[in-house]
Amino acid sequence: MLDTSQAFSNLPSELRRELLDCYQSIITNFVEGRWEPTELNGGKFCEIVYSIAHGALVGTFPARATKPSNMVDACRALESLPSTPQLVGNRSLRIQIPRLLPYLYEIRNNRGVGHVGGDVNPNAADSSAVMSAASWVMAELVRIFHGTTLIQAQEVVDALVSRRHPLVWSVDQTKRVLDPTLKKSDQVLLLLYSESGWTDVERLRGWVEYANKTNFRTKLLAPLHKARLVEYEQPNGLVRITSKGVADVEARLAPRV
Repeated sequence: MLDTSQAFSNLPSELRRELLDCYQSIITNFVEGRWEPTELNGGKFCEIVYSIAHGALVGTFPARATKPSNMVDACRALESLPSTPQLVGNRSLRIQIPRLLPYLYEIRNNRGVGHVGGDVNPNAADSSAVMSAASWVMAELVRIFHGTTLIQAQEVVDALVSRRHPLVWSVDQTKRVLDPTLKKSDQVLLLLYSESGWTDVERLRGWVEYANKTNFRTKLLAPLHKARLVEYEQPNGLVRITSKGVADVEARLAPRV
């Protein structure tokens, strides 16, 4: 897998920082149930991604993102740029990503988020749409700029962010789920959700405070692996959450506000 420290290394440093920080904010706010800032950051994300797509197509990235005067018109203008089939992701940069950005921008501007008068208030459904669309865009950009498959790109994106959950407490090398009434399997999922990449099984068992080593592997990790909620590499003693597991945590264990 691509080293995450190299992800988007071809972008100017400030533009890269803006992209990563904004995406991190979307994920963190969504997981913690803050719908309004999730959707507000979706609008900022559109401005950053537009700047990146435009820069890739014209051959020069801006030092930092700028806000187009009219997002819809600016995205339509990208479709009119000359096609360069030799450019990896040419159609995605000109058409597919630019057609998605106005949809995200519309949530920010006209769904009671950035301005008064929308017919709905910020909510879980709209926030979920923002998060999912932003995740797809990030994976697509990794695919384009680093020549990976989309599956590999999504793994990079998952590793880029530090997913936080209000029920997961962390200090030094120790983590705990703050609701001890949760099933141990759900505690495992929450702890793995907060990790980027592989986690040592014995470290995870310590975090869950599960006494029996054998039962932890056979009665907790094996069923989660069978359900494809985690990927458990038994010979190496490593485990990580899958995209299905992430979706399960965000659907069942996200805070309700």
